[in-house]
Amino acid sequence: MELLFLALLVVLMAAALGSGYPVAFALPGAAIISIGLAAAAGWVFAENPDAYFHTGGPSQWLSAGVTNLRGVYWDVDRDTLIAIPLFIFMGIMLQQSKIAEDLLVTMARLFGPVPGGLGISVVFVGALLAATTGIVGATVVAMGLISLPAMLRNNYSPSLATGTIAASGTLGQIIPPSIVLIILADQLASATDQASTLRKALHKEATGELSMPSVFDVSSTSAGEMFLGAMVPGLLLVALYMIFILSYALIRPSKAPAVHYEGEWDRKFLVEVFVTLVPPLTLIFLVLGSIIAGIATVNQAGAIGAAGAMIMAGYRLHPSGGLRAYIPAILAAIGLAIVAYATTNYTMNIKSVTSPEDSFGITIGVIGVLFLIAALAWSGIRTFRFNRTLQGVMVETAKTTSLVFIILLGAAMLTSAFRAFGGEDLVKDFLQSLPGGFWAQFIVVMLVIFILGFFLDFIEIAVVVVPIVAPILLSDPGANITAVWLGVMIGLNIQTSFLTPPFGFALFYLRGVAPATVRTVQMYRGVISFIALQLTALVIVGLYPPLVNYLPSRSSLLAETAPPPRNPRLQACLTDYVRETMGNDGGATMAAIASAKTLDLSPLPRSLQQDATGGFEAAETASSALAAIYEGIAAVEAAAPAYRPILTEVRGYERLIRDEAEEIERIRVQLSRLRGDDIEERRAELEARLAVLETDKARLESLIPAEWDSVHDEFAKLTKAEDDARTLFTRNADKAYDDPAKVLATLQATPAYLDIGADLAALRDVIAAGTEADQPALEAAVQEMESRLGAIEGAGDVRSELAKARRALRERSFSIEDALAAHEATMAAYQEQIAWREAAPGLQAYLDGIRDTIGARAQADLTEDQAKFLAACVANHRDLSLYF
Repeated sequence: MELLFLALLVVLMAAALGSGYPVAFALPGAAIISIGLAAAAGWVFAENPDAYFHTGGPSQWLSAGVTNLRGVYWDVDRDTLIAIPLFIFMGIMLQQSKIAEDLLVTMARLFGPVPGGLGISVVFVGALLAATTGIVGATVVAMGLISLPAMLRNNYSPSLATGTIAASGTLGQIIPPSIVLIILADQLASATDQASTLRKALHKEATGELSMPSVFDVSSTSAGEMFLGAMVPGLLLVALYMIFILSYALIRPSKAPAVHYEGEWDRKFLVEVFVTLVPPLTLIFLVLGSIIAGIATVNQAGAIGAAGAMIMAGYRLHPSGGLRAYIPAILAAIGLAIVAYATTNYTMNIKSVTSPEDSFGITIGVIGVLFLIAALAWSGIRTFRFNRTLQGVMVETAKTTSLVFIILLGAAMLTSAFRAFGGEDLVKDFLQSLPGGFWAQFIVVMLVIFILGFFLDFIEIAVVVVPIVAPILLSDPGANITAVWLGVMIGLNIQTSFLTPPFGFALFYLRGVAPATVRTVQMYRGVISFIALQLTALVIVGLYPPLVNYLPSRSSLLAETAPPPRNPRLQACLTDYVRETMGNDGGATMAAIASAKTLDLSPLPRSLQQDATGGFEAAETASSALAAIYEGIAAVEAAAPAYRPILTEVRGYERLIRDEAEEIERIRVQLSRLRGDDIEERRAELEARLAVLETDKARLESLIPAEWDSVHDEFAKLTKAEDDARTLFTRNADKAYDDPAKVLATLQATPAYLDIGADLAALRDVIAAGTEADQPALEAAVQEMESRLGAIEGAGDVRSELAKARRALRERSFSIEDALAAHEATMAAYQEQIAWREAAPGLQAYLDGIRDTIGARAQADLTEDQAKFLAACVANHRDLSLYF
C-alpha cells in the first residue's frame, strides 16, 4: 500500500506544479496531504495509522520534515546558505547599475576586429557576469537586450548569435560563485553523511568487521570546495565556446564577420577599457581569491562581493562622472591597502597587544577599516539617492532569497514523505539492479536530471532529486566518487538542460527579448552546437575527475590547516610518493641508511644505542615492506579479473537477500502490532506474504555459488598480504625516523644540560642550610629544578634522582639528610651523562637523508612538493569494490 501513497505523492506534486501552483507550496502540500491520507487509511482499514508507511509513522515523518526545516536555519554545518542573499545582492546590483551593459559594449569594441569577435566578447562577458552574478535569467536577458541587436546589425547568423547568448548566459550555473553550487554543496553535505552510513553498513556485511577503515569513507564537500572544483570545468566550457566561435567564423566568415571599431584606439579608449574591465575582474579576484587562499569563508567572500558591487555601483550611477565619482572607490582602495599592510606586518589581535608596536598596528588597521566604512556608507547613499537603485536591489534580493529558502523548506518536507513511503529504497533497488554498475546508475540519474531540467528550475532539482540519489551514488565503493565531483557533474548537467529545446529556460528568457525577425526555430538550431559542446565538457570531466578534484585537494593540502602526513586518508598516495621519490633519488635514501649503520655509537648509553640502531634496522625493513606493498598490489590486480565477476554476482544476491530480510522483519513487526478479532483477514494476508518472502530468501541463498567461500578466502589472503605490508611499512617507517630523532634531540640538548649544572650543584647548599621551618621553600626550589630538568631531552634519569630529594623534603617525611643523599645521587647521575652527551655520531645526516622518503610520515607538516603530489594522487577516484 505504501507504493500507492508514494504514487499519490508524485501525482499530487506533478499536478500542482503543472497547474502553475507555486513550487514553495506544492512541495510541502503534496507531502502533508499524502502523509495525512496514509495515516487516515491506516487508521480506518488496519486500526493502525502506521500500517501504510514503509517504516515509522506519520508523526515520525512529519517531525523529521520539521527537523529538516529547522536545520536549514539552525544547523551550524549549513551556514553556507547565508552566502546566497549576499551573492544575489552582488549580481542584481551589478545588473541594475549598468556595469554589465558597460562590459558588453566595451568588450565588443575590443574583440570586434577578430573573426567572430562579437561572439567571443559575449562569451567573455558571460563568463565575467557568471563569476559576479550567477543568475541565469538576468544574464540572458541583459545580454539579449544589449548584444543581440548589435550582432544582427553586423550580419551575424541569427542562429549563432542566439545560441552564443543563451549558452553564455547559462555559465552562471557552473562558474563560481554560483547559487547552484552553494545549494548543491548544502544538499551534498547531508547526502555524504547518509552515504557514509550506507558504506559502513555494506563494509560490515561484506567483511564482518565492526568498524570500517577511515580511508574507505566517503569524502564530504563544502561550498568553497565546490567553487574550486567547478573553476576548471567552467573555464573549459568557456574555452570550448570561444574555440568553436572562432573556428566557425574562420570557416564561414559571412556568418560571423569581424567588426572594426570606428573610433580611435587612443588613450581615452584604453582608459575606458581599464575602468570598465579592471574593477569587475578585481572583484572576482577578491571574492574567489579569498576563498582559494583560505583567507575568507564563502560567507565572508559573499560579503566582500556585495560590498564591492555597491562601491562599483556608487561611481557608475553618479550622474556627473569625472574624478569626483570615484572618490568612494579610491577611499575603499586606500582602506584595503592599509588593512593589508597592517595584517601583513602586525599581530591584529587586541587581546594579544603587549607593546607599543602592537598598538600601532591595531591603530593602522582601525584607520583602514574606517576608510572602508566611509566608502561603503558613501556608496550606499549614492545608490539609494540615484534612481533609488539600492531600494530596488534590496527588494529583488529579498524576493529571490525568499524563493530559494521557501523551496528549501518545502523540499525538506517532500523528501521526508518520499522516504516515508519507501521511495528512497525503491530508487536504490532500481539503480542497483541495473546492469553495468555505477556508470549505468550514474547515466540514468544524469538523464533524469537532464529531463527534469526541461520543467523545473535548478533549485527544485537540487533540493528534491539530489538528496534522494546522491547517497546511493556516493556510497558505491566501486566508483568511490567525491561529493564535489558529483556536484559539479550535476551542475554541468543542469546547465545543459537549460539550453535544450523546446523547454530550455534560457531559450524562454531570450525569446522574450529577441526581435520578431529572429524565429524560434533559428534559436533552437543555434543552441544545438553549444549543447554538443556542453555534453563534450560533461564527458571530459566525467572521464577525468582531477579536473574537478585537484584544486580542492591542493588548496586543502597547502593550507595552514592541512592534515598531517600521518592522516590515514593520505597513506596510499603518500606511499606512492615515497616509492617514486626513492626511485628518482639515485639511491640517496638507501645510502643514508647504509652510512648510518657504520656510525660509532659506543659512547652512547645502551638505551640510546638501541633506539638508534633499531631505527636504522627499521628503515631497511620499511624499504623491504615498500617493495612488498607493490608486489601485493600487483597480485591483487592480477587476480581481480577472475574474482570481480563472482564478487559482483554474490554481492547482488546478498543485496536481494538483505532486502527480503528487511521486508520479512517489517511484516513481522506489523503482525506483532495487529490487535482484535476483526482483523484476521489482514493477519492471514501478512502471514501468506511472509511465507512467500521466506521462500524467496531461501531460493536466493541457494543461488550463491558453492565455491564462493573458498574463492573469497583466497582473494582475501591477497588483500590481507597487501594490508600487512602497508602496516609493516608504516610501523617501521615511523620507528626509522622517530627513534633516531629522539636520540639526536637528546644530544642537541647538551648545551642546556651543561648550563644547568652549576644551579643543580648550588641546590645542595640551599638544602643543607634549610630547616624544617623552610620546608615549603625547599620543596618548591627542588620542584623548580625538576621542571627545568624535565624540559631537557634525555635528562629523565637525573630528574628521577632529584625527585627523591623532593619527596624527602615533604612535610610528612621531612629529612635534610635524606634529601642531601638524594642530591648526591642526582649529581652522580648528572656527571655520568656529560661524557656521552658530547658525542656527535652523525645522526643529522641520516635523518636528512630519509626525511622526504621513509621519514615523511613522521614530519609535522607536508612539504610543498609532497602536497602537490598528494593532491594530484587523491584527485583520482580509487576503486574500493574489491575490499567490500
